[in-house]
Amino acid sequence: QEDDDSCSDYGSRDKPGTALGRTVQDGNVLFPDTFHTDHLLFYERFKAYQDYILADCKGSEVKEFTAEYLEKVLEPSGWQAVWRTNVFEVLVEVVDVEYAALKAVVQLSEPFVCESRVSTFTLECMQELLELKERQIPLQELWVVYDESGEFDQTALAVEHVRFFYQYIWRTWDEEEEDDFDYFVRCVEPRLRLHYDILEHRVPSGLVADYQNLLSQCEELYRNFLNVRNSISSSDSDSEVENVSMVEGLKLYKKIEHLKQKLKLIENPLLRYVFGYQKYSGLQAKGLRPTGTKITHVVSSTMMASLLQSLIRDKLCPESCGEELEIQFHNDPLAAINACYEGDTVIICPGHYVVDGVFCIADSVELEGYGLPDDIVIEKQGKGDNFVDCTGANIRISSLKFVQHDAVEGILNVHHGRTILENCVLQCQTTGITVRTSAELVMKNSDLYGAKGAGVEIYPGSTCTLLDNGIHHCKEGILIKNFLDEHYDNPKITMVNNVIHNNEGYGVVLVRPTMPSDVKDASAEITKGIFAFLEETAKTSKSSIPRFLDCITHNQPTWSGDGTACVEGFKQELPECVTDELDLYEQAEISEQTEGNYEIANELGATSAKKSQMHKKRLSELGITEADDNLMSQEMFVSIVGNQFKWNGKGSFGTFLF
Repeated sequence: QEDDDSCSDYGSRDKPGTALGRTVQDGNVLFPDTFHTDHLLFYERFKAYQDYILADCKGSEVKEFTAEYLEKVLEPSGWQAVWRTNVFEVLVEVVDVEYAALKAVVQLSEPFVCESRVSTFTLECMQELLELKERQIPLQELWVVYDESGEFDQTALAVEHVRFFYQYIWRTWDEEEEDDFDYFVRCVEPRLRLHYDILEHRVPSGLVADYQNLLSQCEELYRNFLNVRNSISSSDSDSEVENVSMVEGLKLYKKIEHLKQKLKLIENPLLRYVFGYQKYSGLQAKGLRPTGTKITHVVSSTMMASLLQSLIRDKLCPESCGEELEIQFHNDPLAAINACYEGDTVIICPGHYVVDGVFCIADSVELEGYGLPDDIVIEKQGKGDNFVDCTGANIRISSLKFVQHDAVEGILNVHHGRTILENCVLQCQTTGITVRTSAELVMKNSDLYGAKGAGVEIYPGSTCTLLDNGIHHCKEGILIKNFLDEHYDNPKITMVNNVIHNNEGYGVVLVRPTMPSDVKDASAEITKGIFAFLEETAKTSKSSIPRFLDCITHNQPTWSGDGTACVEGFKQELPECVTDELDLYEQAEISEQTEGNYEIANELGATSAKKSQMHKKRLSELGITEADDNLMSQEMFVSIVGNQFKWNGKGSFGTFLF
């Protein structure tokens, strides 16, 4: 009895009757009901695999540990099951179990009950098939027939655990992986979490598709690799054909390892959002209307006379616009966006708008609220990947509040082009704003909070300007993704006078790979020493040190005592709409809350310099000693000035190494 208790998944075998539900069989043939076990919760499967089945086994020991578990809980005979394949279902009776092989020895039940997609599966045919299989059937192909007594509950659960494991967790290459630490922690737990995250719609559909495609590719390559390896091992000759096979095998091995790393990134619940995926947005711009006209769309759930008078006075008056306006009225902001062409304007009146769909903005349009953001609320209902997708060349969104629920992806994605977000409130659910490669975001005077991931995600090769914003109560404030890959350009980042506070992790976090210990960046070490000295000086004096720190981080060639050369240098890089704002901060004082500015600028600059050094090394290895200046001097443009970092759980800045 003690052995039974020690290996029981959950529940008690002392209770009379079954604790499991039943599944009524579909189809015309009268099959008996089976145990309903495929509804198990995450923690139930987690506990079973961790505590009772796999424990701390290695990948090469999985089958052995599973067999030991089955010996303790699986009834060796006396139970019925439905044997299911892609072609047929047939009722069988288990007469023995081959635990080491994870198979059951079966015989056809009487009377013969079978349902098939083809009519050729007669009793005689099925008998012949069983003889060919030596009457041994894999346990994962069996569904245990329901029994009210409770005697076969553990048998049904054990078979379910084996079936689920080999269907969703096990990979054919797991047995050959190096066992750095136990298999459960390394493989089972992350894959199990991913499976349930997908079931509960917590993973973007694009990422799920990427994962399935990568998995299929990896499995196919691994099969090819095994075939090549077997052909080499079975050959005794040292022929040219064998040498070619070895080269082919090495190439396949490299490809497999690359795909396996990608799979592991998605399986890891942290890294899958840190690295994300390169989502392709297929939004097509409409361009100008065939008539060449531009329309102002007015959105209001109800249009009162007083509201209309105010709109005409403030927004729609020909005198203020300079030309006659064509106006269309809508009661739904999504319908208004969908009706837009290049150059249109959407004015949203005060109200609470609940939308079930995605704002796909592919043209250069302006979306503005008429009033205060808290009075003009656009709330997303229904589970969906996206809320606002921007691909237009020049999009402006202002004076609106976006509220997100039950989300899978972030609240706003800038895929291409330039998006200006001003005086907005964003109540997030997953990540906040994502600035994709080659896209540009200018965010001003806005408030963003509530993201379970990062408030703002900055991809390599993007341009992100953040001015006078509040970013708070997120997992991380701002996340800058790895840009060391040679295929990516450095991002251009400007952060001025933002308040980043009360985030669970860091205010700003940089993701990058761990650098080889034998590659030292001497210039970064020198710069670090300069920063340490200047930071200490800055605590007791008013000066132009912030700009000087910014300049030396990015190798600015000129410097004047009042800091004007450096400031003008980075002003030239900014959009026209923000250059005026920067003049307000030229005399900003150093405070304890802004010391993180130097740390962030220093680390980003050092990482950018590291990339340049790696690039030069690659060119040198190729025999290229002189290169185009533009190619070699692709330093990151960064301006980190006047930001305040308060009460972030892990501090103002951190680096996530992978």
